[in-house]
Amino acid sequence: MYADRFAQPRKFSPSSLAIAVALNGALVAGLILSVPEFKKKVVTVLITTNIPIDQPPPPEPIPQPQPKIAQHPTAMPPIDRVVPLVDTPRPPTYALPPLPPVDPGIGNAVDRIIDPPAKPPVMIDPAIDQRYAREFQPAYPAGEQRLGNEGKVVIRVLVGTDGRVKQVERVSAPSEAFWQTTERQALSRWRFRPATRDGVPVEAWRTMTVRFEIAAS
Repeated sequence: MYADRFAQPRKFSPSSLAIAVALNGALVAGLILSVPEFKKKVVTVLITTNIPIDQPPPPEPIPQPQPKIAQHPTAMPPIDRVVPLVDTPRPPTYALPPLPPVDPGIGNAVDRIIDPPAKPPVMIDPAIDQRYAREFQPAYPAGEQRLGNEGKVVIRVLVGTDGRVKQVERVSAPSEAFWQTTERQALSRWRFRPATRDGVPVEAWRTMTVRFEIAAS
């Protein structure tokens, strides 16, 4: 009986739970209120320092414009005389003919013969053969003579090696009649001493002038 009494389960009591919670809350509140509050006091000190200020440089002076000075040309001294440059003539140079080849078997001691420079040929122009001098004036054209016309004919003639005229070229003539009579006379009657080259007769051209004038009566 005794053991059964103590072994019976206890019944839950709400009032006892509320009392326990209230006691615990009061205990926690007392602990919180009992803790001392520490406050740290912060002191702020303002420290100032004087900073030197650089003085601005003085303003630069403004350059004043310089007055312009009139430039006068300097007179050049007169030149007394002019010395001309004299070109010193140079001696003439002559082209030598090439040397003959050297025989290697003989060596360097070889006599070399240099021909003298060739002379220019001697030219002689054709000349009038005085034996036929009267044949050089052509007959006066009748029509030109009746009209009283005068004139001058200039021609070029090719003189052959025999002295005869082989060809005639007209340079100038006042009329066709003057030209034709002069051409016929040159081809048929004119005689020359032929031109020569180093004494050998050669063909050559010569310019001739024929005048037609009416003799005063």
